[in-house]
Amino acid sequence: MFLEIENLRVSYEKIKALQGIDFQVDKGEIVCMIGANGAGKSTTLNAISRLVPVEPGTKMVFNGKDLLKFPADRVVSELGISHVPEGRRLFGNMTILENLKLAAFARKDRVKIEKDMDRVFAIFPRLKEREIQKAGTLSGGEQQMLAIGRAFVSGRQVMLLDEPSMGLAPLLMMSVFEALKAISLEGTTILLVEQNARMALRFAQRGYVLENGVISLKGASKDLIADPQVEKAYLGG
Repeated sequence: MFLEIENLRVSYEKIKALQGIDFQVDKGEIVCMIGANGAGKSTTLNAISRLVPVEPGTKMVFNGKDLLKFPADRVVSELGISHVPEGRRLFGNMTILENLKLAAFARKDRVKIEKDMDRVFAIFPRLKEREIQKAGTLSGGEQQMLAIGRAFVSGRQVMLLDEPSMGLAPLLMMSVFEALKAISLEGTTILLVEQNARMALRFAQRGYVLENGVISLKGASKDLIADPQVEKAYLGG
């Protein structure tokens, strides 16, 4: 397995956010996690990024390496796991170009960085048109494009995406997911958490349903879409 998580447990004081979940992501896959607010989806991504502490007994392995031995900055710079957090968290007083350059700060392969920057602008031509515009003045859709572009240039064996459709109009949402599909086809593995369950399951090959910190269902996306329990709870059935 490319990314293998076993017995992932995270607590916030007395609140058990994750209660020992197991899941895997193969290289080149698109995998989604769906669930209600508070189910533990964002916590799962934050744990992989080493942004929150995990409890003893948790095992996280990426490409044969023990993730627990890597602090957050090395998860990005050495392992190539990039994270697009909920709310984007851009540097609003910096330009699009400055945000992208900062994301590549830890990389040494300058020629490859330039190619990746060019690729971001090819995928998101709107960013190229506004490259000297400050991120804080962009629309919600443009900010989401920049957040994804920033993850792309930071070194992207795996891209963790937290609610990429949040706040986007339907057409912009479709545009963002089409861009993510193109990024996936170029070899990036994607783990997505998303409240828009129908969109997530159409986008991903496999999915996990997270409820109250445990995985209640898992399987191929087509099977989850057809599952009456998933349809009733998450697809408006």
